[in-house]
Amino acid sequence: MSAEVLYISYDGMTDPLGQSQVIPYLEGLSKLGYKITLISFEKPERVSKNKPGIHKTLQQANIDWHPLPYTKHPPVLSTIYDLWRMKKLAQKLHRQKNFHLVHCRSYISALVGRYLKRIFGIGFLFDMRGFYADERVDGKIWNLKNPVYKLVYRFFKNAEQSFLQEADCTISLTHAGKKEIQSWSQLKGQPLPIEVIPCCADVNHFSQKNVDAHKATQLKNELKSDFVLCYVGSMGTWYMPNEMFDFFNVLVTYKSDALFLILTADEPEHIYRLSESKGIVRDKLIVKESSRKDLPTYLSVCQLSVFFIKPVFSKKASSPTKHGELMSMGIPLVANDFVGDVGDIIRHTKSGVVISDFAAQSYRTAIETVLNTTYNQPQISQCAREVYGLENGIKTYDTVYRFVLQNKTHRP
Repeated sequence: MSAEVLYISYDGMTDPLGQSQVIPYLEGLSKLGYKITLISFEKPERVSKNKPGIHKTLQQANIDWHPLPYTKHPPVLSTIYDLWRMKKLAQKLHRQKNFHLVHCRSYISALVGRYLKRIFGIGFLFDMRGFYADERVDGKIWNLKNPVYKLVYRFFKNAEQSFLQEADCTISLTHAGKKEIQSWSQLKGQPLPIEVIPCCADVNHFSQKNVDAHKATQLKNELKSDFVLCYVGSMGTWYMPNEMFDFFNVLVTYKSDALFLILTADEPEHIYRLSESKGIVRDKLIVKESSRKDLPTYLSVCQLSVFFIKPVFSKKASSPTKHGELMSMGIPLVANDFVGDVGDIIRHTKSGVVISDFAAQSYRTAIETVLNTTYNQPQISQCAREVYGLENGIKTYDTVYRFVLQNKTHRP
């Protein structure tokens, strides 16, 4: 379908998030005939390293990219400044291209998308990505005791309701998030088209077919363990390293030679200090940074994966990218409940164990279940394709785009 689409992201395309959760979708949508213009905000420290490659990728996909420099300081005021530049550029590009649809990633971008709809009647897609204001509070980024942050929180909660009411369609990452929105009394009885698209994974990349056999053999020889527990990604803000280290300590009572492989860009010494405070000697822990290309090889030597996420309100709308990637590799997972759809997916696909609390007994029960279960790796991989497959995500976005373009309503 041919239509002029403006995609606005406050996240950068030179960030890992942009490369995994924006560009692959846009490449797929461009192939379907959509003429995509992209506005993003790029962090200076990533631009010099990654911009040339990203520019080439987007150019090859016929995506017209307009990167702006991200402003970090001072808090709040810097975001207002970025928002002004975002709005100004969006208006300029609309005068040139006459957009049919504006696709807004999260709340900052949605402020501009709502404006474009009100003034120009452009179809407005609110891709919410989670409960933004509540995430900032739950993550202790906004302290509501500070009157400025309290005011900002109220502003975005009011804007959230407006986005949901005025958008031609809303994207939720989880069914749990959609259900939560539909329970809100202030929105009862209102027609709110909401589609669920999780954080999809490139299941063709995270595949046993992409494992470098030679490197995998070398890695196994280095690790010298028959049981490797893995964790992938940052350990900050939402993740619970102390509880994951406690889990590993219980695992070692069942598998004395077990190792904990942590694949992260976080500072290794911080992680080692944290693990040592939990009584884990350095010989039992390997902290490495892996390129996206090498991740399948590292994951191929692991027998079990784990991630624990703070089960706070805002996480109802969270879809961890790592979940689809781990499932794609056929690795069973131990995770906690009350985080988006993670628990339901694990139970439905029989791809691991879900714990409801962080007690030692729960860890023991989970480990005993894992050790006494024969997991079907190809089946877990196939389930990942069905639940998290990028092709499915692109197909659903195409359906949503068509819906918005056919049903957009101008609300002056």
